[in-house]
Amino acid sequence: MPEVIVIGAGPVGTTLAAELARRGVDVEIVERRPNAGDGSRAIGLHAPVLAALEAGGATDRILADAVRVSRGEARSDGALLGVVRFDRLSVRHPYVATLPQARTEAALAVGAPAPRRGTAVTAVRAGDADVRVRVTGPRGDDELRAPIVVVAAGVGARDLVFRAGAVRRTSYPDRYLMSDADVPDRPDADTAVVHLAAAGVLESFPLPGGRRRFVAWDAVADHPAADEPDARLARLRTALRERGEADAAETLTSATGFRVRRVLAPAMRRGRLVVIGDTAHEISPIGGQGMNLGLLDAVTLAPLLAEWIRTGVEPAAALTRWERERLRSARTAGRMAAVNMRLGRPVSAATHALRGRTLGAALAATGSLVPHAYAMGLDAAAR
Repeated sequence: MPEVIVIGAGPVGTTLAAELARRGVDVEIVERRPNAGDGSRAIGLHAPVLAALEAGGATDRILADAVRVSRGEARSDGALLGVVRFDRLSVRHPYVATLPQARTEAALAVGAPAPRRGTAVTAVRAGDADVRVRVTGPRGDDELRAPIVVVAAGVGARDLVFRAGAVRRTSYPDRYLMSDADVPDRPDADTAVVHLAAAGVLESFPLPGGRRRFVAWDAVADHPAADEPDARLARLRTALRERGEADAAETLTSATGFRVRRVLAPAMRRGRLVVIGDTAHEISPIGGQGMNLGLLDAVTLAPLLAEWIRTGVEPAAALTRWERERLRSARTAGRMAAVNMRLGRPVSAATHALRGRTLGAALAATGSLVPHAYAMGLDAAAR
């Protein structure tokens, strides 16, 4: 019987497993997907996460391939509104490291056990001495047990832990289009750019190998035809052309769409059962803090669980403090994401002009406050 079972082999679950294994804990990972995902979803790693991953060596592996984004610009109708300078922050890693998620996961997985793949969890039951996990997979139905179980399997795993209606969800009307593409050489190749437009925001982030991630507010109404791949691609190309990225528009070959919601669980722990990452909190990816929240959940939880396993004594006060701080950090990140969405929504021409002037003045007046907030400096783990 393993000492800890981690449900979910995404970046958050993998990080927790690697951190526990590094501390001598016998850990098993259970993963529903038969193969590792090859998509590129979350791409940015912020300063507190990079600092927290140093001890296990993941930071060096990530930085070996990542783009270090030290500067961000807000632009409107081709004009520069303001600059966000991450390189002026007094932190160990004064930049955002961008890397496709599959490569981030590979860097995080070093030292973690190989997942038990193709295995779906159907029930989790916490007891006084252990937690029982019902699974079904290639080996048939089975029951696994461990003194501690951590659920890090994303939004689809919430029903394993919480009663129906127990988790508060806020759905937003916003829809976005996203694509990664090769782009022509450009002088701002290592700069993150936010294009504010009356028709909605377009975000442009550097990736390794001369590629960029584009995310645009999508004005399409719900209709099956609007979600066809060619229709999504045409809308994203139009958004890029209208917002100052015409050269990049011609390099796009596909586009995905997504909606946004905000979720915060009432608790992250019940005895020997713990939930982290998107299972516990979900925020808009606009602003790029969701995966970072989960990674900080994992890195700060690992030493507490390792102590529990090593001593046999539950560090109850420390776990309570950890839960309180992680929930507070999730609330803060959720509020920031909501502000980002409001700033990026379509507005009238007059409101757009006012928004540009206001944002430009705010960026000029606040100094390091904005980059500090966007680099997750407000997270409890950053203090």
